[in-house]
Amino acid sequence: MNKKMLFCWSGGKDSAMALYTLSRNSEYKVSALLTTLTTDYGRISMHGVREVLLEQQAAAIGLNLKKVFISKETSNQEYESKIRKALEEYKLNEAFDVGFGDIFLEDLRKYREEQLAKVGLKGVFPIWKQDTFDLAHKFIDLGFKAIITCVDSKVMDGKFAGRDFDKSFLSELPSDVDPCGENGEFHSFVYEGPIFKKKIPHRKGEIVLRDKRFYYCDLLPLRDDVTRPQ
Repeated sequence: MNKKMLFCWSGGKDSAMALYTLSRNSEYKVSALLTTLTTDYGRISMHGVREVLLEQQAAAIGLNLKKVFISKETSNQEYESKIRKALEEYKLNEAFDVGFGDIFLEDLRKYREEQLAKVGLKGVFPIWKQDTFDLAHKFIDLGFKAIITCVDSKVMDGKFAGRDFDKSFLSELPSDVDPCGENGEFHSFVYEGPIFKKKIPHRKGEIVLRDKRFYYCDLLPLRDDVTRPQ
């Protein structure tokens, strides 16, 4: 019998690779996606992607979507309280494992596991410790397509915002930037690939600088008739 799993979905490439890996593992069955959004903006936290595009991703994947809304000035206490409530709801529905797309940040994994333990859940990290250079190229070779939605200008030039995540992008990255952006150097939005039933139509909008540090490329949906899975 497959273990029922809730998957923490950011909308980006590492989430997509982790979910793809899980889809090929008969031990697990992902029952729903869990995503954190910032209430003030109506966007995926950190990634800056509009809520409607997130909904279109979930519909294209064919999974139900659980949204957790936090304020832009959220505290750790608020964040942890809201995530815990969402996890407790899914535990009642017999989801005992929670999946993540983390790759090598030990402190982050420890934090997640500690929070899960408080509600009696277990974390699963399907792409943990994979080589990020190989993982980035595998993502592209599998036919996934993504766009860079956020760039930290402290470590990368803002010109990378709005770029396609392709081999040309990878070849131009500074040597001290992780190919998967695992240290928070950049974030992405996946709009096509083997986990999707159809491509997510969108177009690039304005690129803006926030907090004198982060460059965000706005993505505009080309339709808003989202069909949510039942």
